[in-house]
Amino acid sequence: MYNLSIVTIVIIVANALFSYKGFGDRMFFERYKFNVGSIKRGEQIRMISSGFLHADITHLLFNMFTLYMFADAVIRQLGSVKFVIIYMASLIFGNLLSLYFHKDEDWYSAIGASGAVTGILYAAILLQPQMSLYMMFIPIPIPGYIFGIGYLLYSIYGMKNRIGNIGHDAHFGGAIGGYVVTLIMMPSLFKTDLLHVGILAIPIIILFVLYKTEKLN
Repeated sequence: MYNLSIVTIVIIVANALFSYKGFGDRMFFERYKFNVGSIKRGEQIRMISSGFLHADITHLLFNMFTLYMFADAVIRQLGSVKFVIIYMASLIFGNLLSLYFHKDEDWYSAIGASGAVTGILYAAILLQPQMSLYMMFIPIPIPGYIFGIGYLLYSIYGMKNRIGNIGHDAHFGGAIGGYVVTLIMMPSLFKTDLLHVGILAIPIIILFVLYKTEKLN
Protein backbone atom coordinates (compact mmCIF):
# COMPACT_ATOMS: atom_id res chain seq x y z
CA MET A 1 0.00 0.00 0.00
CA TYR A 2 2.96 2.33 0.51
CA ASN A 3 5.00 2.07 -2.71
CA LEU A 4 5.48 5.33 -4.57
CA SER A 5 4.96 4.80 -8.30
CA ILE A 6 6.02 7.26 -10.98
CA VAL A 7 2.43 8.25 -11.72
CA THR A 8 1.82 9.04 -8.04
CA ILE A 9 5.00 11.12 -7.98
CA VAL A 10 3.87 13.07 -11.05
CA ILE A 11 0.49 13.87 -9.48
CA ILE A 12 2.08 14.92 -6.19
CA VAL A 13 4.62 17.14 -7.98
CA ALA A 14 1.85 18.72 -10.11
CA ASN A 15 -0.15 19.51 -6.99
CA ALA A 16 2.91 20.90 -5.22
CA LEU A 17 3.99 23.14 -8.11
CA PHE A 18 0.49 24.45 -8.87
CA SER A 19 -0.22 25.05 -5.18
CA TYR A 20 3.13 26.76 -4.63
CA LYS A 21 2.38 29.11 -7.51
CA GLY A 22 -0.97 29.88 -5.89
CA PHE A 23 0.62 30.54 -2.49
CA GLY A 24 2.63 33.43 -3.85
CA ASP A 25 0.40 34.71 -6.66
CA ARG A 26 -3.06 35.77 -5.52
CA MET A 27 -4.25 36.56 -9.04
CA PHE A 28 -3.28 33.06 -10.18
CA PHE A 29 -5.07 31.58 -7.17
CA GLU A 30 -8.26 33.55 -7.82
CA ARG A 31 -8.19 32.75 -11.54
CA TYR A 32 -8.06 28.97 -11.09
CA LYS A 33 -9.97 28.22 -7.88
CA PHE A 34 -13.44 26.64 -7.96
CA ASN A 35 -16.02 29.44 -8.03
CA VAL A 36 -19.66 28.86 -8.89
CA GLY A 37 -20.27 32.23 -10.52
CA SER A 38 -17.17 32.02 -12.72
CA ILE A 39 -17.95 28.45 -13.81
CA LYS A 40 -21.51 29.42 -14.71
CA ARG A 41 -20.01 32.18 -16.88
CA GLY A 42 -18.07 29.59 -18.86
CA GLU A 43 -14.77 29.15 -17.01
CA GLN A 44 -15.00 25.35 -16.86
CA ILE A 45 -11.21 25.01 -16.51
CA ARG A 46 -11.77 25.76 -12.81
CA MET A 47 -13.49 22.38 -12.48
CA ILE A 48 -10.05 20.79 -12.91
CA SER A 49 -7.53 23.48 -11.96
CA SER A 50 -9.07 23.98 -8.50
CA GLY A 51 -8.16 20.39 -7.68
CA PHE A 52 -4.46 21.28 -7.88
CA LEU A 53 -4.65 24.35 -5.64
CA HIS A 54 -4.41 24.25 -1.85
CA ALA A 55 -4.91 26.76 0.93
CA ASP A 56 -1.54 26.18 2.61
CA ILE A 57 1.25 23.66 3.13
CA THR A 58 -0.72 21.71 5.74
CA HIS A 59 -3.69 21.30 3.40
CA LEU A 60 -1.38 20.16 0.59
CA LEU A 61 0.60 17.72 2.75
CA PHE A 62 -2.53 16.13 4.22
CA ASN A 63 -4.04 15.46 0.78
CA MET A 64 -0.80 14.20 -0.73
CA PHE A 65 -0.06 11.94 2.24
CA THR A 66 -3.54 10.41 1.95
CA LEU A 67 -2.97 9.90 -1.78
CA TYR A 68 0.37 8.23 -1.07
CA MET A 69 -1.29 5.90 1.47
CA PHE A 70 -3.93 4.56 -0.93
CA ALA A 71 -2.58 5.04 -4.48
CA ASP A 72 -0.58 1.83 -4.65
CA ALA A 73 -3.59 -0.34 -3.73
CA VAL A 74 -5.35 0.95 -6.85
CA ILE A 75 -2.33 0.94 -9.17
CA ARG A 76 -1.37 -2.65 -8.32
CA GLN A 77 -4.80 -3.97 -9.29
CA LEU A 78 -5.86 -1.66 -12.10
CA GLY A 79 -2.64 -0.16 -13.48
CA SER A 80 -1.39 3.41 -13.80
CA VAL A 81 -3.65 4.54 -16.66
CA LYS A 82 -6.85 3.48 -14.91
CA PHE A 83 -5.55 5.01 -11.69
CA VAL A 84 -5.19 8.39 -13.40
CA ILE A 85 -8.66 8.04 -14.93
CA ILE A 86 -10.15 7.36 -11.49
CA TYR A 87 -8.24 10.30 -9.98
CA MET A 88 -9.40 12.78 -12.61
CA ALA A 89 -12.96 11.42 -12.73
CA SER A 90 -13.21 11.71 -8.94
CA LEU A 91 -11.91 15.29 -9.07
CA ILE A 92 -14.58 16.19 -11.64
CA PHE A 93 -17.36 14.24 -9.85
CA GLY A 94 -16.51 16.06 -6.63
CA ASN A 95 -16.69 19.48 -8.25
CA LEU A 96 -19.86 18.58 -10.15
CA LEU A 97 -21.60 17.67 -6.90
CA SER A 98 -20.35 20.90 -5.32
CA LEU A 99 -21.61 22.86 -8.30
CA TYR A 100 -24.99 21.13 -8.10
CA PHE A 101 -25.51 21.75 -4.38
CA HIS A 102 -24.24 25.34 -4.56
CA LYS A 103 -25.63 26.32 -7.97
CA ASP A 104 -27.51 29.29 -6.51
CA GLU A 105 -24.50 30.56 -4.52
CA ASP A 106 -22.38 32.43 -7.07
CA TRP A 107 -19.96 33.45 -4.31
CA TYR A 108 -19.17 29.84 -3.31
CA SER A 109 -15.50 28.90 -3.80
CA ALA A 110 -13.38 25.86 -3.04
CA ILE A 111 -9.93 24.42 -3.64
CA GLY A 112 -8.00 21.22 -3.05
CA ALA A 113 -7.44 17.69 -4.26
CA SER A 114 -9.73 16.23 -1.60
CA GLY A 115 -12.39 15.04 -4.07
CA ALA A 116 -9.82 13.25 -6.24
CA VAL A 117 -8.01 11.79 -3.23
CA THR A 118 -11.25 10.61 -1.63
CA GLY A 119 -12.10 8.88 -4.92
CA ILE A 120 -8.79 7.01 -4.79
CA LEU A 121 -9.38 6.15 -1.14
CA TYR A 122 -12.84 4.75 -1.91
CA ALA A 123 -11.54 2.86 -4.95
CA ALA A 124 -8.80 1.30 -2.81
CA ILE A 125 -11.35 0.25 -0.18
CA LEU A 126 -13.63 -1.18 -2.86
CA LEU A 127 -10.73 -3.23 -4.26
CA GLN A 128 -9.44 -4.26 -0.82
CA PRO A 129 -12.37 -3.92 1.62
CA GLN A 130 -10.61 -5.88 4.35
CA MET A 131 -7.52 -3.66 4.42
CA SER A 132 -6.74 -2.57 7.97
CA LEU A 133 -6.67 1.14 8.76
CA TYR A 134 -5.46 2.73 11.96
CA MET A 135 -6.99 5.93 13.26
CA MET A 136 -5.67 8.30 15.89
CA PHE A 137 -7.10 7.57 19.35
CA ILE A 138 -8.43 4.16 18.20
CA PRO A 139 -6.02 1.40 19.31
CA ILE A 140 -7.44 -1.33 17.07
CA PRO A 141 -7.38 -1.67 13.25
CA ILE A 142 -10.55 -0.70 11.37
CA PRO A 143 -11.63 -2.67 8.27
CA GLY A 144 -11.49 -0.45 5.18
CA TYR A 145 -15.16 -0.80 4.33
CA ILE A 146 -16.18 0.32 7.85
CA PHE A 147 -13.93 3.35 7.53
CA GLY A 148 -15.35 4.15 4.07
CA ILE A 149 -18.95 4.02 5.25
CA GLY A 150 -18.18 6.08 8.36
CA TYR A 151 -16.29 8.68 6.34
CA LEU A 152 -19.16 9.23 3.92
CA LEU A 153 -21.80 9.27 6.65
CA TYR A 154 -19.76 12.00 8.34
CA SER A 155 -19.58 13.83 5.01
CA ILE A 156 -23.39 13.72 4.77
CA TYR A 157 -23.59 15.10 8.30
CA GLY A 158 -21.09 17.81 7.38
CA MET A 159 -23.04 18.71 4.23
CA LYS A 160 -26.32 18.90 6.13
CA ASN A 161 -24.92 21.01 8.96
CA ARG A 162 -22.22 22.86 6.98
CA ILE A 163 -19.54 21.92 9.48
CA GLY A 164 -16.26 23.79 9.22
CA ASN A 165 -14.57 25.28 6.17
CA ILE A 166 -14.57 21.86 4.45
CA GLY A 167 -16.00 20.86 1.07
CA HIS A 168 -17.89 17.81 2.31
CA ASP A 169 -19.89 17.65 -0.92
CA ALA A 170 -16.68 17.49 -2.98
CA HIS A 171 -15.43 14.64 -0.77
CA PHE A 172 -18.69 12.78 -1.26
CA GLY A 173 -18.78 13.42 -5.01
CA GLY A 174 -15.20 12.22 -5.30
CA ALA A 175 -16.07 9.02 -3.45
CA ILE A 176 -19.00 8.43 -5.80
CA GLY A 177 -16.65 8.94 -8.75
CA GLY A 178 -14.12 6.48 -7.34
CA TYR A 179 -16.84 3.94 -6.60
CA VAL A 180 -18.62 4.13 -9.97
CA VAL A 181 -15.53 4.29 -12.19
CA THR A 182 -13.82 1.44 -10.33
CA LEU A 183 -16.89 -0.77 -10.81
CA ILE A 184 -17.00 0.13 -14.51
CA MET A 185 -13.34 -0.84 -14.83
CA MET A 186 -13.66 -3.99 -12.74
CA PRO A 187 -17.25 -5.30 -13.03
CA SER A 188 -16.09 -8.69 -11.79
CA LEU A 189 -16.44 -7.23 -8.26
CA PHE A 190 -20.19 -7.69 -8.62
CA LYS A 191 -19.53 -11.45 -8.75
CA THR A 192 -16.55 -11.80 -6.43
CA ASP A 193 -17.48 -9.32 -3.69
CA LEU A 194 -21.10 -8.25 -4.10
CA LEU A 195 -21.52 -7.89 -0.32
CA HIS A 196 -18.95 -5.13 0.03
CA VAL A 197 -20.05 -3.49 -3.22
CA GLY A 198 -23.52 -3.23 -1.69
CA ILE A 199 -22.33 -2.13 1.75
CA LEU A 200 -20.19 0.66 0.30
CA ALA A 201 -23.21 1.89 -1.68
CA ILE A 202 -25.23 2.51 1.51
CA PRO A 203 -24.04 6.11 2.14
CA ILE A 204 -24.65 6.97 -1.54
CA ILE A 205 -28.22 5.66 -1.28
CA ILE A 206 -28.75 7.59 1.96
CA LEU A 207 -27.60 10.81 0.31
CA PHE A 208 -29.96 10.22 -2.62
CA VAL A 209 -32.91 9.57 -0.29
CA LEU A 210 -32.15 12.64 1.84
CA TYR A 211 -31.95 14.79 -1.26
CA LYS A 212 -35.18 13.44 -2.74
CA THR A 213 -37.04 13.94 0.56
CA GLU A 214 -35.55 17.45 0.90
CA LYS A 215 -33.98 16.60 4.26
CA LEU A 216 -30.43 17.49 3.30
CA ASN A 217 -30.81 21.19 4.05
